[in-house]
Amino acid sequence: GDGENAPVRPLCKPRGICSRAYFLVLMVFVHLYLGNVLALLLFVHYSNGDETTDPGPQRRAQGPRPAPTLGPLTRLEGIKVGHERKVQLVADRDHFIRTLSLKPLLFEIPGFLSDEECRLTIHLAQMKGLQRSQILPTEEYEEAMGTMQVSQLDLFRLLDQNHDGRLQLREVLSHTRLGNGRWMTPESIQEMYSAIKADPDGDGVLSLQEFSNMDLRDFHKYMRSHKAETSELVRNSHHTWLYQGEGAHHVMRAIRQRVLRLTRLSPEIVELSEPLQVVRYGEGGHYHAHVDSGPVYPETICSHTKLVANESGPFETSCRQVPPYMTVLFYLNNVTGGGETVFPVADNRTYDEMSLIQDDVDLRDTRRHCDKGNLRVKPRQGTAVFWYNYLPDGQGWVGDVDDYSLHGGCLVTRGTKWIANNWINVDPSRARQALFQQEMARLAREGGTDSQPEWALDRAYRDAHVEL
Repeated sequence: GDGENAPVRPLCKPRGICSRAYFLVLMVFVHLYLGNVLALLLFVHYSNGDETTDPGPQRRAQGPRPAPTLGPLTRLEGIKVGHERKVQLVADRDHFIRTLSLKPLLFEIPGFLSDEECRLTIHLAQMKGLQRSQILPTEEYEEAMGTMQVSQLDLFRLLDQNHDGRLQLREVLSHTRLGNGRWMTPESIQEMYSAIKADPDGDGVLSLQEFSNMDLRDFHKYMRSHKAETSELVRNSHHTWLYQGEGAHHVMRAIRQRVLRLTRLSPEIVELSEPLQVVRYGEGGHYHAHVDSGPVYPETICSHTKLVANESGPFETSCRQVPPYMTVLFYLNNVTGGGETVFPVADNRTYDEMSLIQDDVDLRDTRRHCDKGNLRVKPRQGTAVFWYNYLPDGQGWVGDVDDYSLHGGCLVTRGTKWIANNWINVDPSRARQALFQQEMARLAREGGTDSQPEWALDRAYRDAHVEL
């Protein structure tokens, strides 16, 4: 949603042919939206936990287990923009789902949450405590620097999309979110060029010779020495997580069950997805356009499902980064000024990454160019919007990333914006997803609630009585 971290995006086309070396380049030159801390703790604990979570030598020695079969992932039909259908998500009340776009497949549901549910969710988040949304901690950035073993010539060829032997500003911008969480603009790129003397003629274009003469260490030093202001960050917000599993506050459980009925997915997929993320954008808050999904590489596996599939790989990630199959975003208040959710290329006839940046207009820049996006959704208290981050694979499972799902949070010009996000996580491997669900069901049968991993235990507000 417009409140959470987006993953690494591929730079080479067609997808799936990037070498590992080029993937490491992405680690440096494409902005790394790190998975949220809670999700990381989820997977770390599960893999390094106590006797109830460690499969142990005996079980590991048994070899791979046969995977149960999973049914196809349910997907609503959009029909056409403006199409409305009536659904019953709660007793004695009808909701209406309206199609906002077909690319991506995007829907809106007014009144999905009541005003009381919105206020209580905000209150629980405030009780829990919010933290600044993180982008790229310095230690992670430095670690990525140390793993890069690619020549400058290869790097130049990677960035030179049109293969004309020159790097235009839009080529650099389309492939880079450079530095520790800083959103790069044409002005900031040229400022960097000037500081490290990379562009002697000052035309904003780097020839192969000029790029080869550039010392990448000077670039790293420059980025380390320039701390980004909040207005220069990729995202400027605060967030927290609210547990929605068994034993959670009854409103949190009710919201999850409503999402289950809305998505029509299996209970196991929805219940094993992330907790509810609540995000606050103050005045000046924003989140530049991104996708919630990420590229699916054969080498990339989800950290939690690989544990039960007895697999390992060079690129392990949380399923937040590989995918949420769906994003469900809730508006928790009416915003006085700005704060729309923009889908810059919704329902475009074609998608071209380079066309996002034309004549110094970057359609991904939600501080300056939200008004130029194809579709903007105004925050209205209680309204939910949801969309699919992936195209179907033709066999009822996760296919390619839907590039049209590019979206962001527009600048809040007045007041405060509160939203919440539910991401429905699905492993790109059907077999691993099935084994993960099987293993979690086994743990529940054997140990009940005591067998739940530590990441799932957030009982603090189960019995909270909040006066609204």
